[in-house]
Amino acid sequence: MFSNILIIGCGLIGSSILRGSLSKKISKNIYVFEKSKKNISLIKKIDKKIKFLNKIDRKVSNMDLIVLSTHMSQYNNLLKKLLIYISSKNLITDTGSTKRNIENLIKKNKKIKKIFIPSHPIAGSEVSGPEFGDKNLFKDKWCIILKGNDKPKKNLKKIEIFWKKLGSKIIFMNAVEHDKIFSVTSHLPHLIAYNLVKTATDFQRKNKKNIIKYSAGGLRDFSRTAASNEIMWRDIFFNNKDNIMNSINIFIKNLNNLKKLIKKENNKNILKILKDTKKVRRQIIDLKQDISKPNFGRDIF
Repeated sequence: MFSNILIIGCGLIGSSILRGSLSKKISKNIYVFEKSKKNISLIKKIDKKIKFLNKIDRKVSNMDLIVLSTHMSQYNNLLKKLLIYISSKNLITDTGSTKRNIENLIKKNKKIKKIFIPSHPIAGSEVSGPEFGDKNLFKDKWCIILKGNDKPKKNLKKIEIFWKKLGSKIIFMNAVEHDKIFSVTSHLPHLIAYNLVKTATDFQRKNKKNIIKYSAGGLRDFSRTAASNEIMWRDIFFNNKDNIMNSINIFIKNLNNLKKLIKKENNKNILKILKDTKKVRRQIIDLKQDISKPNFGRDIF
């Protein structure tokens, strides 16, 4: 499909793209630009065919596709370096979890406006690093591609085919729609997880009792989400702050309502809320975004 692909940043997502591209033979040559010496050492063990760039230089002009898979706070500096060497012959995409900030970056420079097609693979986990990469990470997972009238159809098609070859299901959105949706489905749940774990540790400190050892249920599962990469989530919270703050306001409103129902022991209304929320779990399973088989994380013991 491509002669040369460059993956910039090779953690969990980047190394999964790397593994998937090797497995599906998506490109004749696959290059990696990675700053971490530890990560480079781990990536070298994946396949001897992998090539490395020591810096962003004129060699990037030969890349058919450049995939940005770094923390979003690094995008600005990376694009400044790439702009020196890239042309209309290159194609760029990314894996960032917010899109308005990226769209704003693209709008600043006409040179990359038509060749940068932002995307967001909805895949990953709480672990980070190339050792956790999986060639099947994107199989049957959604990948969001940003649409736009300023994007040539041939470029959009190439990015669509690229993600499909990695196993993804494709949906096109605009940046505003994307960031609103994921502020509720992804960003708010992570924020709640971080805050819930902090609440537990604050409680433990105040009461001088070890409650963490009793976290075999809800807290344990929230702690898995809260173990995600802190730099990545800081960038997400800052870059989508307006939507996230709106989501927080709705959450607080609902939380206060639950507080009132519990205080009044309002049996009818609280049971309705609890029953209605169970329907969402069934929807998620029916849409094949999870399986119904209970796991509880116990298969590792």
